[in-house]
Amino acid sequence: MRKFLVVLDESRECLNAMRFAAMRAAKTGGGVQVLSVIPPEEFQHWMGVADLMRAEARERIEVHFEVFAKWMRDKQGVNPELVIREGDPVTEILAQVREDPDVGVLVLGAGTEKTGPGPLVLQLSRASGSLPVPMTLVPGDMSKERLESIT
Repeated sequence: MRKFLVVLDESRECLNAMRFAAMRAAKTGGGVQVLSVIPPEEFQHWMGVADLMRAEARERIEVHFEVFAKWMRDKQGVNPELVIREGDPVTEILAQVREDPDVGVLVLGAGTEKTGPGPLVLQLSRASGSLPVPMTLVPGDMSKERLESIT
């Protein structure tokens, strides 16, 4: 089954990327894989503190994921899977795309700030020519109704 890989982070545009991935998966018989990356700088502490912080970060991610997962299951009939990786976000996203042969599309939300679409979009756009899958950018300020009409 082809999976839409979507990145779960704290950005506002993440919501539209999640919506788009779930709606496309529902309409095409695909799946959704939600990837969250814990940056390494969060754990630059003593071993015991780092382990506690890692566990707390995973718990926050799982709670955040469950909000989206419930919506996907209830409204779109899609049961997403969660993948949590640790490291540099761009490196880990690229690794996930390359390691999972079922990932067919990378879905990212594009920010609406004057500074640009966001660091992930900028960095992954540079690597897009060598990605093994297409990358879909979803505008962060696109309305839910417009998303529904184009998916």
